[in-house]
Amino acid sequence: MDIKQYMKQVGQQARAASRVMARADTRVKNHALITMAAAIERDAEKLLAANARDLEHARAAGLESALLDRLALNAKTVAGMAEGLRQIAALPDPVGSITDLNYRPSGIQVGRMRVPLGVIGIIYEARPNVTADAAGLCLKSGNAAILRGGSEAIHSNQAIAACVREGLLAAGLPETAVQVIETTDRAAVGELITMKEYVDVIVPRGGKGLIERLINEARIPVIKHLHGVCHVYIDDRADLDKAVRIADNAKTSRYGTCNTMETLLVAEGVAAAVLPRIARIYAEKGVEMRGCDKSRAIVPEMKPASEEDWSTEYLAPIISIRVVPDMDAAIEHINTYGSQHTDAIVTEDYTRARRFLREVDSSSVMVNASTRFADGFEYGLGAEIGISTDKIHARGPVGLEGLTCQKFVVLGDGQVRT
Repeated sequence: MDIKQYMKQVGQQARAASRVMARADTRVKNHALITMAAAIERDAEKLLAANARDLEHARAAGLESALLDRLALNAKTVAGMAEGLRQIAALPDPVGSITDLNYRPSGIQVGRMRVPLGVIGIIYEARPNVTADAAGLCLKSGNAAILRGGSEAIHSNQAIAACVREGLLAAGLPETAVQVIETTDRAAVGELITMKEYVDVIVPRGGKGLIERLINEARIPVIKHLHGVCHVYIDDRADLDKAVRIADNAKTSRYGTCNTMETLLVAEGVAAAVLPRIARIYAEKGVEMRGCDKSRAIVPEMKPASEEDWSTEYLAPIISIRVVPDMDAAIEHINTYGSQHTDAIVTEDYTRARRFLREVDSSSVMVNASTRFADGFEYGLGAEIGISTDKIHARGPVGLEGLTCQKFVVLGDGQVRT
């Protein structure tokens, strides 16, 4: 296969399809989404069989456990893909909405209209559910999509893509509105991220190596996050039962996700009361604890934490733990070592909670809730195409609105500028 020619053809088809998608009405887009969801449910066994092939090859290739966790589908995740598409269909269509319409002294009205970005390239590793999520979000927001999944999920992605095409065709939309790259050749990525005449934005979903490559090589704007170094801070005015539940869930519900807590911060005033309870849970679940000197004085079985630990995204059953004097020190630690992804405080003090929300510079900041909620599905976006920690138009989980931009619109009645 001539990769350059193949990718050029994909780009041309996507650009042509994006013009059709931009003018597609909500009813047609929703019909496509509902048909996709039904096809995924109907073909659940086929999807799981394709995923089993991918998992078999991935294990034989020695993929690490975090990637295997992301790659695996089960009946629940397949049902979740279908439900996500139905939620997207139920959401308001952002395309064409006009806001901030105001009269100017000249008599004209000036407002802003939401419009699609155009063609969105999504590059992702493992996580075959991204194929359905990205297709649904791009479709509803009036965009065309080029999806390049990892070679480890090729069979899963192609099986899901067949359901996506079925939905597009049933609604009378071009099947090229969502294209899944058929080659596993890495040169396809190099072409995709430099095709600025065909692609308007790139969204990566993958590990640090992939995202660093895109940052260095892309000639197209990238919506991204590089790390997920998430924190939970237990304040000395916390409900300790809540704190234990949140510290447990934020770390142990899943180890390989970007919203998993990697560092636990505990106020000095409650550390002796709460750390042993949390440590028992971690020990029972096989979580390796790496602590500061004050943490290890309370829980001696902790290993000593290094400076590097405070800024490490483990994606594994490992956690760093630090006892801090107060909330000021906790905020300072988060803003120094964090990745601006997701950080949480556990406290019953309303004033401190408001300060934490205001002063922690992250894309999601939480009070009395697990960091694992930082997810488009949980936020009511239907699904997410990715998480952005950049300070651009989209920050945090990127759903429909993040896949559109605004243009100024002017309504007049014959006015001319004098």
